[in-house]
Amino acid sequence: MFLYEILSEPGEREYNEDYAGAEKKGDACCFVLADGLGGHGGGDEASRMVAEYILGDFKEHGEVSEEYLKKSFEEGQKLLMEEQEKQNRAFEMKTTLVVLLADGNSVRWGHIGDSRLYYFKNRKLAQRTLDHSVPQMLVTAGEIREEDIRGHADRNRLLRVMGSEWDQPRYKLAEPLRPEGKEAFLLCSDGFWEWVDEKAMQSALKKADSPSEWLKRMKKTVLKNGAGKGMDNYSAIAVFAE
Repeated sequence: MFLYEILSEPGEREYNEDYAGAEKKGDACCFVLADGLGGHGGGDEASRMVAEYILGDFKEHGEVSEEYLKKSFEEGQKLLMEEQEKQNRAFEMKTTLVVLLADGNSVRWGHIGDSRLYYFKNRKLAQRTLDHSVPQMLVTAGEIREEDIRGHADRNRLLRVMGSEWDQPRYKLAEPLRPEGKEAFLLCSDGFWEWVDEKAMQSALKKADSPSEWLKRMKKTVLKNGAGKGMDNYSAIAVFAE
């Protein structure tokens, strides 16, 4: 069984370009989080369009498989590129994307951009997605440390997003896992993880009895650390497997 809670706030911005949502089909669940790029009317439209397509399609045809996860990204990309052309807004309509598919037999996820998925096992951080960004590339090259990504001057320079031309698939899929209980997942935009580090996420999780309480504790940290600093939109989906 999967329990979840969703949070999406504008922060200190006038508009919220993030989109976070969930859909169920029988015992299977689909969680989607997208952070739009391109300003009001572009980024928010891109994130909503892609996320709502995936969630709507999952409700009708979804399954927890590698093939379906690939389809989510590739059909979402196709839809967005067609809309860009229709509106002549290629530079305004882009978005990051994280998709988590889960049922009693398998959990699968994929991402593109710098919205993240964190996987916790027995209340301890086990894995996170790696950003498609300049700072993450510098970490991989050994030029900066992992903790230097937050606050880096080039943190918002993304190397891969939905809505840019692909000559090959640019999303990244994780290895699937079999749920055994006591797993927790956090999908979040950069406006969220920028202000709450992994240690604080894990600490909040250890004190939380529900996804709602986990998100509430992390939100307090986000607001404490980010208030008055031009906070971006911040969104997250907390999921417990029980």
